[in-house]
Amino acid sequence: VDHVVCVHLSVGQYSSEFQQKLRRINHVTPKNYLDFVSTYIKLLQRKDKFVQEQCQRLSGGMKKLIDASEQIVVMNEKLAVQKVAVTEKSEACELLLNDISSKTEQGKEKQQLAQAKNIEIEEQNKVIAKEKTEAEEALAAALPALEEARMALSELEKSDVTEIRTFAKPPQQVQTVCECIVILKGLKEVSWKTAKGMMSDTNFLSSLQNMPVDEISPTQVRNVQTMMNKMDTDYSHMREISRAGGGLYKFVNAILGYCAVAREIKPKRDKVALLEKNYQMSKRELERIQKELSSIEAELDRLNRQYEEAMAEKRALQEEAEIMERRLTAADKLISGLGSEKARWKIELEELKDRKVRLLGDCLLSSAFLSYVGAFSWDFRHEMLMENWQKDICSKKIPLSQPFKLESLLIDDVEISKWTSESLPPDELSIQNGILTTQATRYPLCIDPQQQALNWIRKREEKNNLKVSTFNDPDFIKQLELAIKFGYPFLFKDVDEYIDPVIDSVLDKNIKGSGNRQTVVLGDKEIDYDPSFKLYLNTKLSNPKYTPAIFGRTMVINYTVTLKGLEDQLLSVIVGFEKKELEEERERLIQETSENKRLLKDLEDTLLRELATSTGNMLDNAELVQTLEETKSKASEVFEKLRQAEKTAKEIESVRDGYRPAARRGAVLFFCLSDMANINSMYQYSLTSYLEVFGYSLRKSLPDSHLLKRLRNITDTLTLNVYNYACTGLFESDKLLFSFNMATKIQEAESKLNRDELDFFIKGNISLEKSSHIKPFDWLPDQGWEDLMKLVVVSPDQFASLPEDMEKNEESWKEWFDLDAPEATSLPGKYADGLTDLQHLMLLRCFRVDRVYRAITNFVTKRMGEQYVTPPVVSLESIYDQSTNHSPIVFILSPGADPAGDLSKLADRMGYGGNRFKFLAMGQGQEKVALHLLETASSRGHWLMLQNCHLLVRWLKDLEKALELMKRPHPDFRLWLTTAPTDEFPIGILQRSLKVVTEPPNGLKLNLRNTYFKIPSSSLKDCPHRAFRPLVYVLAFFHAVVQERRKYGKIGWNVSYDFNESDFRVCMDVLRTYLNKAHDNNDAKIPWGSLKYLIGEVMYGGRAIDDFDRRVLKTYMDEYMGDFIFDTFQPFHFYHSNEVDYSIPPDGSRDDYMEAVEAFPLANTPEVFGLHTNAEIGYFTRAAKNLWAQLVELQPQTGESSSGVSREEFIGNIATDIQAKLPELFKLDVIRRKLGEIMTPTQVVLMQELERFNKLIKKMDASLNNLQKALAGEVGMSLELDELAKSLFNGQIPSIWRSLSPATLKSLGNWMLHFLNRNKQYISWVNDGEPLVMWLSGLHIPESYLTALVQATCRKNGWPLDKSTLYSYVTQYCNAEEITERAPSGCYISGLYLEGAKWDLEGACLQRSLPKVLVEELPILRVIPIEAHRLKLVNTFRTPVYTTSDRRNAMGIGLVFEADLATQEHISHWVLQGVCLLLNTD
Repeated sequence: VDHVVCVHLSVGQYSSEFQQKLRRINHVTPKNYLDFVSTYIKLLQRKDKFVQEQCQRLSGGMKKLIDASEQIVVMNEKLAVQKVAVTEKSEACELLLNDISSKTEQGKEKQQLAQAKNIEIEEQNKVIAKEKTEAEEALAAALPALEEARMALSELEKSDVTEIRTFAKPPQQVQTVCECIVILKGLKEVSWKTAKGMMSDTNFLSSLQNMPVDEISPTQVRNVQTMMNKMDTDYSHMREISRAGGGLYKFVNAILGYCAVAREIKPKRDKVALLEKNYQMSKRELERIQKELSSIEAELDRLNRQYEEAMAEKRALQEEAEIMERRLTAADKLISGLGSEKARWKIELEELKDRKVRLLGDCLLSSAFLSYVGAFSWDFRHEMLMENWQKDICSKKIPLSQPFKLESLLIDDVEISKWTSESLPPDELSIQNGILTTQATRYPLCIDPQQQALNWIRKREEKNNLKVSTFNDPDFIKQLELAIKFGYPFLFKDVDEYIDPVIDSVLDKNIKGSGNRQTVVLGDKEIDYDPSFKLYLNTKLSNPKYTPAIFGRTMVINYTVTLKGLEDQLLSVIVGFEKKELEEERERLIQETSENKRLLKDLEDTLLRELATSTGNMLDNAELVQTLEETKSKASEVFEKLRQAEKTAKEIESVRDGYRPAARRGAVLFFCLSDMANINSMYQYSLTSYLEVFGYSLRKSLPDSHLLKRLRNITDTLTLNVYNYACTGLFESDKLLFSFNMATKIQEAESKLNRDELDFFIKGNISLEKSSHIKPFDWLPDQGWEDLMKLVVVSPDQFASLPEDMEKNEESWKEWFDLDAPEATSLPGKYADGLTDLQHLMLLRCFRVDRVYRAITNFVTKRMGEQYVTPPVVSLESIYDQSTNHSPIVFILSPGADPAGDLSKLADRMGYGGNRFKFLAMGQGQEKVALHLLETASSRGHWLMLQNCHLLVRWLKDLEKALELMKRPHPDFRLWLTTAPTDEFPIGILQRSLKVVTEPPNGLKLNLRNTYFKIPSSSLKDCPHRAFRPLVYVLAFFHAVVQERRKYGKIGWNVSYDFNESDFRVCMDVLRTYLNKAHDNNDAKIPWGSLKYLIGEVMYGGRAIDDFDRRVLKTYMDEYMGDFIFDTFQPFHFYHSNEVDYSIPPDGSRDDYMEAVEAFPLANTPEVFGLHTNAEIGYFTRAAKNLWAQLVELQPQTGESSSGVSREEFIGNIATDIQAKLPELFKLDVIRRKLGEIMTPTQVVLMQELERFNKLIKKMDASLNNLQKALAGEVGMSLELDELAKSLFNGQIPSIWRSLSPATLKSLGNWMLHFLNRNKQYISWVNDGEPLVMWLSGLHIPESYLTALVQATCRKNGWPLDKSTLYSYVTQYCNAEEITERAPSGCYISGLYLEGAKWDLEGACLQRSLPKVLVEELPILRVIPIEAHRLKLVNTFRTPVYTTSDRRNAMGIGLVFEADLATQEHISHWVLQGVCLLLNTD
């Protein structure tokens, strides 16, 4: 808990430091604290569960491997026994097999015999069948008769036989027939008796019918035949004798017939019988053989069964042995194959067990990271995590991984590789940002000026149906609702500092319900919520100022590219160009490595999963072992590929690193470009557009086989191209700033720059204390001496003896100081050599601030080359060549610039004139027209120019959207936008656009040339008046002069006016009109009055809102227009000196005038404009101070000063110093009582002043107290306190004090002196009454005091207040101490400074300023209230008195009163010199 509180409090301190150093905001809220606690609990639970699962997974896998190892020993023993048993069984089986073989042979023989016998029987059968058939066919002929006889027998009745039997002596024929039957029946005695006995048998007839006729012998047949032959009768005769006898006769004849046939076929029948007998014998033989065969087969079956049983037993033993062998092999494969894994898993398991303990600290640090660091830069993150929080955890003895690596806990290499393949840069900051984006509990809000996060999120979520919208889209709520309902990812891009509260409930994740239905409130309705919904917010703003509420609701993540990250990206671009195949190989390797790491992880997961989920004996699972083997094989292969890739990557990196210097230069230059946005919000550059310049530079740089020469060519070309690219879109005043910043940043990247020296050069001495070493010479500036004292401290090695050296050699130093260009001359004494260029600049700062600007030019020239101080000439043709149909061209306008005319001419030249070029001046109600024109132009290939876009800044968001939706515009389409600089211009348009700054030409000659270039020759000929062309030249000269005065700042014009080409054209038309009229009327006189009024007071004067600026214009009219310009006896000169003569050229054509202009020098002195040469010093001094002020904005707010004091200590010391000097508050009630009830007007002014002064003291005291508390960490650092700290650090007046003080341009140190002097005057006024001499600059509102004087005098004298005024004159008194008496009326005023002139004390009049003396103190001025009608001034210059050198602004603030200064010169001289009085020096 102590650590959690420590972290939360430290983030507040880091947020303050973050704001101080980098001017970036981070708010730490109670929600962060709660988020930290809940994230820690969830992360610890999740990681603990994960580690537990990993442990179980690994231990499960290892247990299986250990089991396998143990089984090997048991199985080896069993296998030995098993092998013996298998051998014995094999031998027994062999014997059985031999027996079976023998029996099988016998069986085969018997089988063959049976088969042969079978064939023989079949053959016999065939013969028997044939013979039998033949015999039977022969018998078949006799059989019918036999059958007929038998039928006849069946016809006989028993009585018929009885009849015959009854014969005692039958007829011979009957007897013979009966005896024949006796013979046929085979009875021994052939007689009637026998016959009778035979016939007495009851079955006699049936026995005859069934008589076996085939058994009748041949003898019987012969005997019967003989007897039949003897009996000479036939059937009919026999029938007649006896019916029975006839039947028997027929029977006997049939038998004889049959037997006769049978006798013939007997051999055949015998043969058949024999054959049948043999057949039967063969059959019996076959049966015997078959019986034997069956017996053998039964024996074989028994043996086979016995063999099968033996073999089955042998197979079982063998299979068991094989299983054991297979298990042994599988175990061996597992143990040998996964041996390395086992060792690794063992280490990993131990590591996981340790890690489980260390999760306490790891999750604590990671949760702090996920909750707090999103908005911080890489340096801050590293310091917070590694140097502060980690040390605190270690000091509290909380277990923590050492070295702690954030990525190892929150992400793995596979996921990182996937991210990089999705376009996320691979640097550590980007990976951290990826973790924050995907794992933070709040929805991410990405600060993404380079759009890298946007591209990554788009690619990452593209497959998940990502929806993209902006808060400006009218249907964004509907789109968001659908995404929430269906669980799509949703991206808000181009988010501003304001986030629509309609999504607050979604951002807060106020999810209601649980289980199947969850809801969230969006706007005014409750909608279904899908848990897979993701929300991303993205802004292009580089440094948005989000409120604490937004920080509480979202995870603000700083995606701003780092120098190292960009360097790596640019290195890829260079190598991709120089060694394309190498970069392709590297990218392929990255892709492969990513894939292989993922595959390796999957394979390991597969190994462990298969091991963990295997059931039964794992060694029997051949598929599992095969899978494990294949997995291991693949893993080894992948591991080898990774090892090889790592080796190749090192080789590639070695080659790539050769190009790193060029990549580093590219990164430095991009940050130089990006820094310019701090100077002007219009200076926005996207990484995409910069990469185009980078690629172009690579193509254009000279190739060289020698690497170092090639690198030099690349860096030189790139640096120059970036400079030219930047200068196209920079104002002239910022180009040297860019060059100098670029030079110093390049030196710093090459470790050739001393940061303390640069800080001194930019800031000088910002100490509040004046040096104890008194300034030795009056000619040395006060601030210069203080800076010089600081210089001695900053660079003691070079400048330790500088003050003493100066005092010894005053003359040489004074001589160098008085030089016109000391920066180009050697320094006195030993300082001529041995100083670096930067140290030369530092020294020059102390002596001649006005030459610093030139010296910076020389510094850049020397360091980088002359081309870096000579910006390219911007031509519209080159701008067109660089432009594309997708990117608008934005003209950033400066006063007096209007590119419309030139662009119209370009359009005509390029063939886009007429209807193909559309103009539209933007203003109220033009929004729809502009979008319609845009749509038409983009589809038809027209040019479209939208002018003055700054007047419709809000609409530009719609334009940006329209440009984004424009997918395929016509190739010829171009969009030209003009705008004044504005902070609200959409960054998206600026980043994608080609920016062009259009400014009037710099210098009198270029301005005149530009004006004449745009005047058509014909227009100079269309007025016949002889004065027309000379007066056009005068007008052009006047036009150039009024524009050129601008560069001298407030001494030129109080307000910078945008006099432009249209003013000149209109005035030229006025000239033509009036001169044509004069010519037509033959009027010799030129209407000077009308012309001067219309040109000086209407056209040009109409722009002037300041009376004194209008006075300057009127003076120019008086100086440049009149008959005197045509005086031939006393020729007119605008300006004439020994070097140059600006006069009106002889009348001629346009070319003649242009030729005269070309003869002018490029540079001109301020005297040409009527200014003093010192104006140039003022110009250069202001330029140097502006440059320093801007450089301060570009510098990081370093953590330590050169003395080693931290920034906080430094600020704290200054705050303490100021607090010690703060005076006590004035007791207003006491003072009011002292002054009485009725106060004079001046006493009222005093009370008002004291009241304001008290407010300032209170504010200073309260703010400094709060700042000290904030620095001590007791309170949070608010925006107001941060601005206060920043101002104290930079030696500037804090804005919260400035708002309660009189206007001033002083530094903090000088302002404190002024503050204390004010206090002294107030004390004196309260205690001693109104001062004899009023120090007017010490009053908050000095004009109120002067008004009070007039009021007091009017009351005293009874004058009307509205008809009274002030008159002033300069006294002979130079010091307030010289005045001992109060002025009889009015007052004496001190502390006035004269700018643009000097005061001649003896002559009591204005004189020209001395060289290099810009401002000098005026003697005491007496101010006298007077009635206006009595004031008659002659030879007096009405001089404006301003509070500061900023004079009066466009709001009219700054003028105090007008003083009357005597002059012997014409008043116009002082008007054009810009003479004024100031209450304060800078």
